[in-house]
Amino acid sequence: MQPTRARFVGVELYFGDLEKAKKFYQETLGLEVSDELLGHHVKFDTGGRFICLERRGAESYPSADKAVLFFEVSDLSSTIAAIGKNKIVHSEERWAVLHDPEDHNVLLLQGSAEPDPK
Repeated sequence: MQPTRARFVGVELYFGDLEKAKKFYQETLGLEVSDELLGHHVKFDTGGRFICLERRGAESYPSADKAVLFFEVSDLSSTIAAIGKNKIVHSEERWAVLHDPEDHNVLLLQGSAEPDPK
């Protein structure tokens, strides 16, 4: 099987108190909000990658943990086929979720998986 070439693009963390988390990332770390849906999520861009804070329980697919890793792939359909459709927890037209061995969410995004310059 050909290994999937995925490029890390961001992380999402779940919080019970979204406003408290937002305040921490803004005031303590000095990050600027790039996207927000009140009561659902707050997104901060960090130089080509992102950190998204989401209210726990707001996701539309099962989640056993408090983190999601986001990876961009050049061909989502081929990637799903290579991984095995039976390993996909949830999918939409442009993204799919699978779990790692400890049930962390790994979200695959349709996009261009150009080699990371770093």
